[in-house]
Amino acid sequence: MAERQRPRRRGRPQQPTEPIEPELTRRREERRARQRALHEQGTHGGPPPAPARPRSERIQYQARILETSLRVGVSHRLNLLIFALAAAVTLPGLYLRLSGQVHPFASPLNAAIFGAAVVGAAFILSWAAEAAEMDISQGLAIAFLALIAVLPEYAVDMYLAWQAGLFAAASPGETNTYASLATANMTGANRLLIGVAWSMIVFLYWWRFRQRAVEIREGLSVEIVFLTLATAYAFIVPWKGSLTLLDTLVFVALFVAYISIIARAEAEEPELVGPALTLGMMPAIQRRLAVLVLFLFAAAVILASAEPFAENLISTGKQFGVSEFFLIQWLAPLASEAPEVIVAFLFAWRGHAVKGLAALISSKVNQWTLLVGTLPVVYSAGLGGLGALPLDSHQIEEIVLTAAQSAFAIAILANLRVTLREATLLFVLFSTQLVFTDPTIRWVYVGIYLALTVVVLMADRSRLGNIVQVFVRALKQGR
Repeated sequence: MAERQRPRRRGRPQQPTEPIEPELTRRREERRARQRALHEQGTHGGPPPAPARPRSERIQYQARILETSLRVGVSHRLNLLIFALAAAVTLPGLYLRLSGQVHPFASPLNAAIFGAAVVGAAFILSWAAEAAEMDISQGLAIAFLALIAVLPEYAVDMYLAWQAGLFAAASPGETNTYASLATANMTGANRLLIGVAWSMIVFLYWWRFRQRAVEIREGLSVEIVFLTLATAYAFIVPWKGSLTLLDTLVFVALFVAYISIIARAEAEEPELVGPALTLGMMPAIQRRLAVLVLFLFAAAVILASAEPFAENLISTGKQFGVSEFFLIQWLAPLASEAPEVIVAFLFAWRGHAVKGLAALISSKVNQWTLLVGTLPVVYSAGLGGLGALPLDSHQIEEIVLTAAQSAFAIAILANLRVTLREATLLFVLFSTQLVFTDPTIRWVYVGIYLALTVVVLMADRSRLGNIVQVFVRALKQGR
């Protein structure tokens, strides 16, 4: 008898007895094939799924990401620590200034405290200025950064020129010590840049990369032109016996013309390093707010510390029998220019010696035009009327010596390169002149600088042609 078939139960359909994984795999492969075909025809909205990496490659890739993250994180924390240290050294001077608790008999200690405040604020100012290049137009950045670069040096010189004007108004006819100190600070700052900073860039580049010369790009022809014009006019100033408002018109006009020409240059992506890089990596709104706060803080510290720093340097010299002229001429500019010089050194250390030297050449133009030109204005403000900053025989000697050094530097730059031998000569001439204080010996150095200028130009006649070419190139850029 045939077996009676059981009726099928209602409810869930029976599960297939064969496995479903091969069917899902087949459908997945078909779907990927259709996606690739559509993507090749340009009708698909997204790329085909990337093939899975082998396990060893995934591990190496994740290790590289982790290593980069750790390196960036460590660098970020280190930069924040540097920021904190720079801000910390400004606080004692700021506290003493605001509280009025400056001890009158602790001049060396006060000078060290307020000098450290100026240095710390100058570092903060330089980092903020570098980061600001990311948020403002190239022309505005050039003009703004040119002013920022001389602010620490300008604050000290401005105070000395102001005091010179006040002294002249209160005691006319008497020896004006502040007038000589204002000139000393200005000439010292200019000679330090060429004699030490420029030379050290070449030395560092040679020591690190064994390169015996730094080749200067042709874009610096504008700086060379205006450095030449300012130096030529600087030889005229001593013969007048004073820095007048006419000199202000000439020097400031040169600065404005210089800025207007380089503002037309092609924009370059700023290369940020150190704490400035940390600022540059911040979101735009946070970065701009941070830069603004840092600018205001650094400017407040510099303006608050400039007066006690200068006065305590003068008092320190009197206490220990050291010439206050010497301290104001060399120690004050060394403190105020340290951040800018260190940033240039970092460029040279990383192999960008041209950028480091270009920054210092531009700073020389700024100081040789804007800084010198503003002294008669500040002196007149302190005097309470129109006046000329007087120059005695010592100050005349210093200005002529500074102009002679600048002339020799221009002759070196004329072939758009600075060799190790030339840098050594600049440094030796600068360092040895510090030993001699006799005016006769210093006039000998003036003769040496001018004689070397003539020798360099005559030995390589192409340098004269290069100077003419850079003038022509600068005129074309100014049109």
